[in-house]
Amino acid sequence: MNYPATKSLLILGGGTAGTMIANKVHKRLPDWKVTVVDRDDIHDYQPGYLFIPFGINTPEQIRKTKRKYYSDGIDVVMGEIELVDPDAQQVSLADGRTLGYDYLVIATGTTPRPDQTEGMLGPEWHKSVTEFYTYDGAIATKRALESFTGGRLLMHVTEMPIKCPVAPMEFLFLAHDYFTKRGIRDRVEIVYVTPLDGAFTKPVASRELGNELKKRNISLETDFMIESVDQEAKVIRSYDEREVAYDLLVTVPLNMGADYVAKSGLGDELNYVPVDKHTLQSTAHENIFALGDASNIPTSKAGSVAHFSVEIFVDNFVQLAHGEPMTHSFDGHANCFVESGGGKALLLDFNYDTEPLTGTFPLPKVGPMTLLKESRANHLGKLAFRHIYWNALLPGRPLGLPADMKMTGKNPE
Repeated sequence: MNYPATKSLLILGGGTAGTMIANKVHKRLPDWKVTVVDRDDIHDYQPGYLFIPFGINTPEQIRKTKRKYYSDGIDVVMGEIELVDPDAQQVSLADGRTLGYDYLVIATGTTPRPDQTEGMLGPEWHKSVTEFYTYDGAIATKRALESFTGGRLLMHVTEMPIKCPVAPMEFLFLAHDYFTKRGIRDRVEIVYVTPLDGAFTKPVASRELGNELKKRNISLETDFMIESVDQEAKVIRSYDEREVAYDLLVTVPLNMGADYVAKSGLGDELNYVPVDKHTLQSTAHENIFALGDASNIPTSKAGSVAHFSVEIFVDNFVQLAHGEPMTHSFDGHANCFVESGGGKALLLDFNYDTEPLTGTFPLPKVGPMTLLKESRANHLGKLAFRHIYWNALLPGRPLGLPADMKMTGKNPE
């Protein structure tokens, strides 16, 4: 069936979710006008940020131009998004341009906001107080680690949710490995300061990852809700008046959605768009969807969630375009590698209803990957994914992985 060119899908954000949606919808609905709006032409492989401080990835391996990953026929508009007017079905850009739409996808992700914590930004920002959730931050953290010769290193998380919630754990494991190889591990005290009551959000994963921290002599400071950073005294303070000193603070600032989301009246208190967690459809506007890190769905803000949810969204959207009801349901599937150092990694596989469990993936007993247990196969899988990301995932090619989580190979607890 052909559709008039006046039918349009406008996608805000050209990250993982936005690029995949554009390519997949354009292929499935070639007569629709598909437009992507983004602020620049830079696309970063964000899982690679973590590896830059340890010299595992180079900046050139994780940063590419966006335009080469869009299929021919997709319109790309560069500009800063100012406002969405759902009633007028129109998006205003900061330079005065306006874009109309029939359907809108918000995929502008989540961003670290150090400005939201007193004292975090200051003269020592990206020096003795740093982060690795941005490109510039990852470069700064590399410099900080290279000049660090001993003392207390804090890995700190401000508040959940955060993009890639396993990344702080990975940083801890890689830091242990890094300082061990430099021969100074005995001169470095590593502490994980978290707002959670354990190492992770889910009980089984928290237990297993907590054990991995103990093996590496990494301390855990839990239930820490940060109030401020005192860069002069080199301490962080919590609302319950605890203080934790540092020589080097690697923090994950508060993560928030885009400011235009709040300005447009489309977001919650953290600027995430409330959606139906199974269809990703806005709870307030039937022709608006939010994908990737931009929504408020109760699962990890991880690349795998973007991948699996996009698969469900596109199938549903094609039905919607045909005037049919949406019959596909996203189950919150997340699949996360946890790099643990020494050429090994762990793997987590879970969804809305099932927490990360031990076992093997994707096949029972055979694996070849292990769940919540270190293995070389997991490490190789994580390294290989960068190639898959650039050459298959972004262009919208099928990966052969089911969008729904399977219990095959998992050990119920």
